[in-house]
Amino acid sequence: MTAIRSIMRTLRANDRGATAVEYGLIAALIVVAMIGGLSTLGGGANGMWGKVANIVENSM
Repeated sequence: MTAIRSIMRTLRANDRGATAVEYGLIAALIVVAMIGGLSTLGGGANGMWGKVANIVENSM
C-alpha cells in the first residue's frame, strides 16, 4: 500500500505530461489559424495570377 501511495505522489508531482498537452494545444491552434489565413489569402493570389496569365495570353 505504501508503494502505491509513493507512486501516486510522484505522479502528482510530475507535470511534464500537462506541459506537453499545453504545447500540443498551442501548436494545434497555430495550425488552425494558419490554415484559415492561407485559405483566405490563397484565393486572392490565385485570382491575381489568373489575371496575369490572361493578360499575357491576350497580348501574344
